[in-house]
Amino acid sequence: MDSTGGKKTIVLGLGNPLMGDEGIGQAVIKKLQTRQTEFPNAEFVDAGTGGMNILHLIAGKDKAVIIDCALMQTAPGTIKRFTPEQVQSVKKLTHRSLHEADILKVIDLAGQLGQCPDEIVFFGIEPQALELREKLSPALNDRLDEYAEQVAKELCR
Repeated sequence: MDSTGGKKTIVLGLGNPLMGDEGIGQAVIKKLQTRQTEFPNAEFVDAGTGGMNILHLIAGKDKAVIIDCALMQTAPGTIKRFTPEQVQSVKKLTHRSLHEADILKVIDLAGQLGQCPDEIVFFGIEPQALELREKLSPALNDRLDEYAEQVAKELCR
């Protein structure tokens, strides 16, 4: 823990669980929360659709791990680890909501404010179905333990 008693690492699950596989970030967070005692310096947060609130969540942390659904043109269920420098956003913003934000722009803003963690890691998971429903597709649901284990390994680095 840091000198203020806070956690040094934050793990954020992003997405909208009402849109099928878009809720994968939250599902992985739920798995990891059951293992909290293994990672006393990590805080696991369901960050929902994030928005600018992410700026406050990552401020003062040494490391941020972000789990989200990602369209990567791979097989459904594929998980990939990458850093902000390795990815380019193609998100189209309507600019109608304060909750709407491009995660890469939020990270850039955190850097400009001097509040960016030293290390940021993304885990992107290719969706099978992005549609109005509250359940993950079998392609992702069947691999939840695998996804949680990959994030756990990252936390042990």
